[in-house]
Amino acid sequence: MPSPFPGMDPYLEHPQTWPNVHHRLISAIAIALGPQLRPNYRIVVEEAVYQTDGTDSVLIGIPDVSVPRREASIASTTATLSAPTTQPISVTLPVPETIRQGYLEVRDIATDSVVTVIEVLSPTNKRTGKGRNDYQIKREKIFSSATHLVEIDLLRQWAPMPVLPNEIHTSYRILVSASDQRPQADLYAFNLPDVIPTFGLPLLDKETGPQVDLKSLLDDIYEQSGYDLVIDYKKPPMPGLSDADAAWVEDWLRQQGLR
Repeated sequence: MPSPFPGMDPYLEHPQTWPNVHHRLISAIAIALGPQLRPNYRIVVEEAVYQTDGTDSVLIGIPDVSVPRREASIASTTATLSAPTTQPISVTLPVPETIRQGYLEVRDIATDSVVTVIEVLSPTNKRTGKGRNDYQIKREKIFSSATHLVEIDLLRQWAPMPVLPNEIHTSYRILVSASDQRPQADLYAFNLPDVIPTFGLPLLDKETGPQVDLKSLLDDIYEQSGYDLVIDYKKPPMPGLSDADAAWVEDWLRQQGLR
């Protein structure tokens, strides 16, 4: 069965759920577009490597579900100390991480040149830190090239990638930046109650390629991954919602019989 939401399902944004959604969405876009791009183009799954400094790890702040450590009990036959000993404090070390993340390239068959890059943003791209900085450098390089960029942001948390004007405030975004239109670009900005917009893929010579229907692909991923069997819609999603979104979700899920 598909997700009960008309647009983006906020429960898919959970830090432990999103890696699977991200991986499957990259693959689903490639599978859907491949036959439609033939015979002039092909779509390739590539891999980017991001280094984090540990402080921007997406796992920071997630409740620990591991078995709690028992406090040590020290038996002694000596007299009781007059003052308690200092107890250690549990801390997290900023251990560097290497994160591998998929993205898509549409390539011209005749020249094998990259025509369009399709990025589905992850927490590594958005969370403040080295991962975000590295992605912004990559983004700026694409903007200074002849390559189109499609940037899909289905994560409410963290600051969105910069565009002008910067007064645009929505939960989700799809940026379609055709190289011949820069610095202008098309931004599909939408919120939780909205249907996810479809968009055309920019190709060579101002050609608009096939339409990308993310909602349909996400519904397939939802069913294939069995999320209807494991998501508890009686609980609030993670990350948390604004008061307005929480009220809308409560009302919507009640209408669907899930609360």
